[in-house]
Amino acid sequence: MNGHVLLIEDEPNIIEAISFILSREGWRVDTHSQGSDAVEHVRRTGPDVLILDAMLPGRSGFDILRDLRDDPEMSALPILMLTARGQSKDREQAERAGVSRFMTKPFSNAEVLDAVRALSEA
Repeated sequence: MNGHVLLIEDEPNIIEAISFILSREGWRVDTHSQGSDAVEHVRRTGPDVLILDAMLPGRSGFDILRDLRDDPEMSALPILMLTARGQSKDREQAERAGVSRFMTKPFSNAEVLDAVRALSEA
């Protein structure tokens, strides 16, 4: 068992793909699709790695990221942010908010797996 990944994403195809890739490699994967209560969900489930979409219903992934980084209990959580918008301003905003790693959609299965492995070992 590699650990616990929480995926906060609202696109069913991406949820299915990432869950499959990581589960096949021995990760326990939980999913959540709402931004409005995402921070509480992270606190409740206590993942080893968080994969966070930048655009979620109810609340931005950037706002969620900032809240997690401001929380002493969650500040060191490895976070991989996914976005469909690969503009440099999005990457810069995520880096300022404290993201561990940033990935633009579409991505390859290998990229996601490599990123989660690296974050879990950091």
